[in-house]
Amino acid sequence: MKCKFFLAAALFAVACSGKADVIYGQNLIVNGDAEAGVSGWAGYPGYNMVQSVDYGNNWVLPTQPGPVDRGTKMFAGLGQYAVASQTLDFGVPTAQNSSYSLSGWLGGWAAQGDNALFYVQFLDAANNAIGNASIGPVTPQDRGNQTGLFYRESVGIIPAGTSKLSFWLSMERLASTDNDGYADNLSFIARQITSPIPEPGMAPMILLGLGMLVGTLRRNKRAQMS
Repeated sequence: MKCKFFLAAALFAVACSGKADVIYGQNLIVNGDAEAGVSGWAGYPGYNMVQSVDYGNNWVLPTQPGPVDRGTKMFAGLGQYAVASQTLDFGVPTAQNSSYSLSGWLGGWAAQGDNALFYVQFLDAANNAIGNASIGPVTPQDRGNQTGLFYRESVGIIPAGTSKLSFWLSMERLASTDNDGYADNLSFIARQITSPIPEPGMAPMILLGLGMLVGTLRRNKRAQMS
């Protein structure tokens, strides 16, 4: 359900976006740690907005699992579904020489199934979706039925021609009255690839060449020892 929602809603986030430069090696998420409330994030019509809450008794204690460098606040859900988005429009399409790391701390409350999902959609200049990546949800089984946040990361190659990054954070309530989907320290980092990526057909040839080289070195070493 969530993936369909994100695909259908991407154009709304694009309409709320502004131009910005991609700064390689730095987090491109605005206010990914909730320390500035929900500043930098936009809501979505028909859904509750996520909320910024203090670490504490009603959510996650500072002593419970979560980021070592956590601040005083984190994101939590509100109502049955809570959604927030932000879009980075950097105008000039990327070449096929950039990688990404999408990461964050996601979690929930004890054995309840409430959860959070963090999603990025790669869009071209015409707002066509040309790729996506996500982290979460972190299930109660993943958490060992304990309250807290746990690190998740997805890495890959930014599709060539990407002009916009559309980010979505959603929390889903499955039990009780509070929406205990949690998130903190959300991050998207782009990096330029300095060495060329081998074509699919080249990888076996490279491995074969390395194998032959290792075999030759071993034979030469045995010959010198005999």
